[in-house]
Amino acid sequence: MGSTVKGRRRFLEIILVLALCATSASGRGAVSDTLADSLSSVGGTLPHFLQEPEDAYIIKNNPIKLRCRATPALQIFFKCNGEWVHQNQHTSNEYIDHNTGLKIREVMINVTRQQVEDFHGPEDYWCLCVAWSHLGTSKSRKATVRIAYLRKNFEQDPQGNEVPMKGMIVLHCRPPEGVPMAEVEWLKNEELVSSFGDDNIDTRADHNLIISEARLSDSGNYTCLASNIVAKRRSATATVVVFVNGGWSLWTEWSPCSVNCGRGVQKRSRTCTNPAPLNGGAFCEGMSVQKITCNALCPVDGVWEEWSEWTMCSAQCERQRWRECNAPPPRHRGKLCEGESQSTENCTGGLCTQNGKLMHDVKPQSMENSIDVALYSGLAAGVIAVVVLIVAITLYRKSQSEYGVDVIDSSALAGGFQSFNFKTTRQGNPLLLNSSMQPDITVGQTYSSQICFQDSIDKELFDPLPDKVKVQSSLMFSVGVADRAEYHVKAHPETLPANLPPNYSTVEGKMMTMIVPNGLHTLRKSQFKTSAVFGHLGGRLVIPNAGVSLLVPYGAIADDTSWEMYMLTNQEESSAQSEERCEILLGPEITYGPPGLNLSYPVAMTIAHCAEVSAENWNIKLKRQTKDNKWEEIMSVNDESTSCYCLMDSHSCHLLLDQPGCYALVGEAITDAAIKRLRIAVFGSMETFSMDYSLRVHCVDDTPHAFQRVVTAETSRGGQLLEEPKTLFFNGNCLSLQVSIQDIPQFLWSIKPFTTCQEFSFTQVWYRNQQPMHCAFSLQRHSASTTQLSCKISVRQVKGHEQILQVYTSVGESEKETVPFFTQADCTVTSQTGAKAFKIPLSIRQRICTTFDTANAKGKDWQLLAQKLNIQRNLSYFTKQKSPSAVILSLWEARHQGTGDLDSLASALEEIGKIHCKSLPQSTDEKETDFTF
Repeated sequence: MGSTVKGRRRFLEIILVLALCATSASGRGAVSDTLADSLSSVGGTLPHFLQEPEDAYIIKNNPIKLRCRATPALQIFFKCNGEWVHQNQHTSNEYIDHNTGLKIREVMINVTRQQVEDFHGPEDYWCLCVAWSHLGTSKSRKATVRIAYLRKNFEQDPQGNEVPMKGMIVLHCRPPEGVPMAEVEWLKNEELVSSFGDDNIDTRADHNLIISEARLSDSGNYTCLASNIVAKRRSATATVVVFVNGGWSLWTEWSPCSVNCGRGVQKRSRTCTNPAPLNGGAFCEGMSVQKITCNALCPVDGVWEEWSEWTMCSAQCERQRWRECNAPPPRHRGKLCEGESQSTENCTGGLCTQNGKLMHDVKPQSMENSIDVALYSGLAAGVIAVVVLIVAITLYRKSQSEYGVDVIDSSALAGGFQSFNFKTTRQGNPLLLNSSMQPDITVGQTYSSQICFQDSIDKELFDPLPDKVKVQSSLMFSVGVADRAEYHVKAHPETLPANLPPNYSTVEGKMMTMIVPNGLHTLRKSQFKTSAVFGHLGGRLVIPNAGVSLLVPYGAIADDTSWEMYMLTNQEESSAQSEERCEILLGPEITYGPPGLNLSYPVAMTIAHCAEVSAENWNIKLKRQTKDNKWEEIMSVNDESTSCYCLMDSHSCHLLLDQPGCYALVGEAITDAAIKRLRIAVFGSMETFSMDYSLRVHCVDDTPHAFQRVVTAETSRGGQLLEEPKTLFFNGNCLSLQVSIQDIPQFLWSIKPFTTCQEFSFTQVWYRNQQPMHCAFSLQRHSASTTQLSCKISVRQVKGHEQILQVYTSVGESEKETVPFFTQADCTVTSQTGAKAFKIPLSIRQRICTTFDTANAKGKDWQLLAQKLNIQRNLSYFTKQKSPSAVILSLWEARHQGTGDLDSLASALEEIGKIHCKSLPQSTDEKETDFTF
């Protein structure tokens, strides 16, 4: 019996070998099928599949792998589309399962895109596995292989719609044909719409977006996003506007009758604010005012009755009588009787009997004497007080004249610069149509730096060592040093004289038109260039409305030399940023000269910038243009340098420069948190001979220079500023900027569909480099009688900050007046020379330099001066200067040119004086040697 079983097994092995050989020929498929069927009839356990081939998709040209695992199995072969796969295309592996001890065989094949494309059959390309063992065969499931794809065009794009509040919003979307079928998601303003947590939104019904009850927040731009394992496709954007129809408020109470006497009118009113129409919703129907007639009772004025009889004479020698306002009494808002209701008089004719005597009513002599004594006593006390005050002042001045004049003396520091307040009256901004709103786009007020000078016909601001300087604009300080004299300086700007002094220069340029409230006038168009002749006393140059100035310190030019210096800004597109476009221009390119200028001290240049300064987020550099018009980096703001100095404030950069040339401040964003400030402004104008009204929204770098270019462009086309310009923080996170118009009264105005939202790419905004950028909205009136326009302009960065500009303006065609953009129309003085250009008097400046440039036991005092003036980095630059204190004071002058805040300098000097007082020995001789108090 045992030999029979062994013989049968041997027979089966021979048959199996023959079957495997037969697989090499495709024409023998029928024989192989018969063999497999005959083997499956053998009794016993068949092979069991541990892993069967799974459905797969071919992406692009990448082949896929089909895998089978079975036990027990002598061989496993794949069969695709009814044909056996050649043995050479199989990859086999056999191993023992340590948990069960069974021998497991694993086989894999690759299926290419070409194989699938070459197959033409009634069904998809398919494959299955056949496993053999001693006891028979087993077949796996069929696995289909398909080529994945996704068409480009949607079968149905969503369509924009206007829906009333609480109405239903249905956006249809049929995605492009694809294998596997595309999944659909919805985006609203580039953000994913999710139905989780919001029962009002359903995104599961046949790829459609359904909002059961529309809300105002549901307004926006919707996009259908289809995706599968191959690609993603975006549909056309559908704009959904949720509008609110207006509703009447409750009636007010009836007003009083319009007349005080007779037939009049009463009225009551209601407003279309419950709710107010929004996003083009219908205005309320019906009357907003109701009137009814009324009859007002005429007022009756009161009249006095006759006086009563006099009473008996009292013990005080008086008698009284009365009357009442009853003939008739006042009625119906009538006037009360005029006069007294009671009268009292003496009943003895000036004589009165007291204690049985008749006495005259005369003034006692003793009372007159007491009054005279009080009068003369008061006069004597006043004279004594005046004498004492004069003596005290004389003694005080005498004691002050004995003080020393060392700058570190506390009397010359603390007493020398008393605290003061400088306040200016806020003027209504003539830029806006409604000046009562008082917006403010004055470049000098918006930005902290001073942008122009006003000429003065008074004396020199700071003659050598005055005792007191009085500024009539509530600014007063005194200097407690020798040689006292009193000077008065007017701080209020006055009208420039017809003939300017030789040491003043004005902006050169062509004529241009500027619109003012009383009509059309002309001003000189700034070429953004200024020049003046400077000598040993130094001075200051300013480019008006550009946030740029140049300070030439005292002593920088030799005593017997003068230079004609100039400063200008580049109006062309900048080339200072790197070619890789990772750097941006933070302020205007500034050139000062002439070439070959030889100075003893560095000049202080101030440039307005548009960066939110942060060493963690920005790498800010200073570049200079070479002779071959290339740009070289001369320093990084965060590094130490001895060639130049850079001090960054929140809105301005202050540079100390030794060489003339063209300079530019550039920045590179290190992180996405880097912020560039944008200036947002909206202008409007009527189109000529049409019903159209144009709104232009400008987005420029937040510098006076960049905004001035917008002002120039709008002036030339007669634009009107409609709202106070605002600042928008723009992050360097590669997200775009969206500008949209909202709340247009659609019963009065219309706008082209799908133009209410416009978008700028991140690159367009981030790399503007001081060049203006704007978008326009064209509105059309339904009727020529429409004279009012109200709407909102939203400017926002995607997933970032937002600013709202509220527009409310009159657009009547008869209104031809426009308003000026230049709030400083008399800002023509662009240079000052000598003492007028500086805040610190020359005498005090020289004494400060003499004192602090001298070394003491604790080191150079100028380092302590720099520390107290918040100059705490790159001190090595000052070390190489001939007078470090003079350069520090020049930097202080540049930082405080617009504020005139001498109090901060006085406080710093006073603190230094106290420090030296504490560090001095207690010996009287040593005190007199170092300082004199």
